[in-house]
Amino acid sequence: MQIKQTEVLITTPDGQMPAVLLIPNTPDRKPAILLLMEAFGLTSYLRAVATRIAHEGYVVLTPDLYYRELPNHTFGYDAVEQAMAAMWRLDFGQPMENDLQAALTYVKSHPDVKPNLVGVTGFCLGGGLTFFTACKFSDEIAAVASFYGMVLDEWIDAVKDITVPIYLFFGGRDPFIPGDRIQQIKARFQELSKDPSLKVYPEAGHGFFCHERSDYNQHAAKDAWHELTQFFQQHLQAAS
Repeated sequence: MQIKQTEVLITTPDGQMPAVLLIPNTPDRKPAILLLMEAFGLTSYLRAVATRIAHEGYVVLTPDLYYRELPNHTFGYDAVEQAMAAMWRLDFGQPMENDLQAALTYVKSHPDVKPNLVGVTGFCLGGGLTFFTACKFSDEIAAVASFYGMVLDEWIDAVKDITVPIYLFFGGRDPFIPGDRIQQIKARFQELSKDPSLKVYPEAGHGFFCHERSDYNQHAAKDAWHELTQFFQQHLQAAS
């Protein structure tokens, strides 16, 4: 499958947000995936994941959420402190909501996209923001899959607003997301009679999906990719 990749600019209230747009070269309109970045930014690895998803038959949009700090906005996986500092400089209130709304509006309005079939996924920071997107924009999307996302307390409270299918992936040895936090998230869904898909890989740490990170776990990454593709196939491809 041929994939057309372009660099685009998305208009937000705070300026132009760069993004990577990938479009499979097939004649029909397609479901889309909004892929949200790690704390390390819009890295070459994330671009590779975007390409991998596009080869599954999706239009993929990957925005650079650090656009307010251009040009120094991408970090190596050895620069954990700098990446974490950049992540915590983000405003997870209205500015982030505006950025995500702008990205969704852009991809849903693209002529190659079926606007009622947009999914969201992401890793690390992007995993948390995938959860946030489900809380804020369930009426605009069709499914979300979050990888080892750190979920803020107010987002757990907002689980009541999630109305789309959600899949949560965690590592059992993740120092940033301990088991009791995962149980707290799960309990909140159960309290509201919601039934998320949730999978914990007992031997995996944070970042287990990324082969460039020290926490890479081949078994967990392979299984999670299978689960992810089947999940989106069910809720995006089959629905089309």
